[in-house]
Amino acid sequence: MKKYLFLILNLILFSTRISAQLSPENYFLQEDGKHLDKISSKNPLSNSITDIITIGDTVWLGTSRGVSLSVDGGENWTNFYGQADFGTDNIASIGYNNGVFWCSTARSFEVTGGGTLPGGTGLKYTSNYGASWTSISQPLDIQTDTLIQYGSINQIRALPVTVAIQNLAYDIAFTPNTIWIATFAGGLRKSTDNGQTWKRVVLPPDNLNSIAPTDTLDFCLSPVAGKFCSTGNLNHRVFSVISTNDTTLYVGTAGGINKSTDGGVSWIKFNAQNQTEPISGNFITALGYNLLSNTIWASTWKAENLAEFYGVSSSSDGGQTWRTYLRDERPHNFGFKNNDIMIPTDNGVFRSSDNGFTWLLPNSIVDVKSKVSLKTNIFYAADSYQQKIWLGTADGLVRLNEIPGRVWEGEWKIFFASQQLLSSNETYCYPNPFSPRQEELKIKYSTGGVDANVTIRIFDFGFNCLRTVIQNVLRNRDLEGAPEFWDGRDDNGNYVPNGVYFYRVDIGENDGVYGKILVLQ
Repeated sequence: MKKYLFLILNLILFSTRISAQLSPENYFLQEDGKHLDKISSKNPLSNSITDIITIGDTVWLGTSRGVSLSVDGGENWTNFYGQADFGTDNIASIGYNNGVFWCSTARSFEVTGGGTLPGGTGLKYTSNYGASWTSISQPLDIQTDTLIQYGSINQIRALPVTVAIQNLAYDIAFTPNTIWIATFAGGLRKSTDNGQTWKRVVLPPDNLNSIAPTDTLDFCLSPVAGKFCSTGNLNHRVFSVISTNDTTLYVGTAGGINKSTDGGVSWIKFNAQNQTEPISGNFITALGYNLLSNTIWASTWKAENLAEFYGVSSSSDGGQTWRTYLRDERPHNFGFKNNDIMIPTDNGVFRSSDNGFTWLLPNSIVDVKSKVSLKTNIFYAADSYQQKIWLGTADGLVRLNEIPGRVWEGEWKIFFASQQLLSSNETYCYPNPFSPRQEELKIKYSTGGVDANVTIRIFDFGFNCLRTVIQNVLRNRDLEGAPEFWDGRDDNGNYVPNGVYFYRVDIGENDGVYGKILVLQ
């Protein structure tokens, strides 16, 4: 989906400007540069893995290039992208319920005045591992959808959301016979007929800490102020939703965490201002629940109040009190391994085995077979099954076969998406053109699936050797194997200037193969 950048989006909805401070920076949708049109491979099609669901040896991934599925613990992958069902849309969220896999899709839309904004393109589900998919249009209102009956005495005015821009499902949750989606501009919505129709769910406005159908209420359901509603509500900008049992829901917004214990009818709101032991910040980008410890975890980013701060918040008493952790970190998601909590952030995956008192990051992640190390600290997703831990990053999927009782220790495997080579006598590099100060160059080659000594050198246009990337290093690469990396520096540690460069890959006693690099920064 992106190489992570702190982009402040000018969120536009019905030509109304929304505060950029509260915009979902980490959800901006960018297109990956290289289109890969294969369907089955040993790797996912994208290196940007934004969500993971594991059920035994079955692994579902939400990525910037559709959905990827493995049913054998990651040995082989089926990738749903570039076909009629998915096209080239990104995946905004994934969910799983009673044998049915769901995902929401999105892409970038051009907007008036230039630039792009993310917008929803619908939802899809499959009950047969992707053999067939059912597509659902993005839930939209019609212009006359301006009233919602709430209880027997309240008719709540509601802004009709009639466009897809900024109206995409960032999260999916399930209760019996009901699907819930968090759609930012469209708010919280539910379907009781498998997505055929959707109803808007009323949440408290910013000035109320709770609502019930027996209350006498007078507010407008709207994320922004405008001609229709004079007041906009941060608590109506919805980004995350989870269910903890058949009737209990938690919903994260730009105004806090909302809890319902009656199936989404009545709500109580928790935020950084209305409790004595509150969350760290009101912008809730993700929620997680550990059934074993009965603990709610929330990614609680700073919103408008200066006293708020980025971090993680958790509650073991249903939201009555909160503890905060990892101050100034920007968490993206949550994963669990028994009682352990794993929190993907911009600075690695923080893991705690003692409910947040101490935290451990993995040491350098190195693929046990290819010897390639993970080059990013940006993690988006985590999940586990027994001793296997799966991590989604901004530059590859990671699997750890963990040694029992040894945190972050075991056999690492890194899955890199790249175009398969046609033979062992070819090579290519990407991204190309290459900007060394932004990312590293990946050099793809093959040893024919056997062990061989490999040397890779970088040359300038006059064929003067500038850098030896690796020299006589034992490698084993098949046609889909991992690449080697060049950071754009010469042997003296200096970035090379803009221009055309060449690289040579020497494998064993075979003739070297060459490739060309354009450095542009």
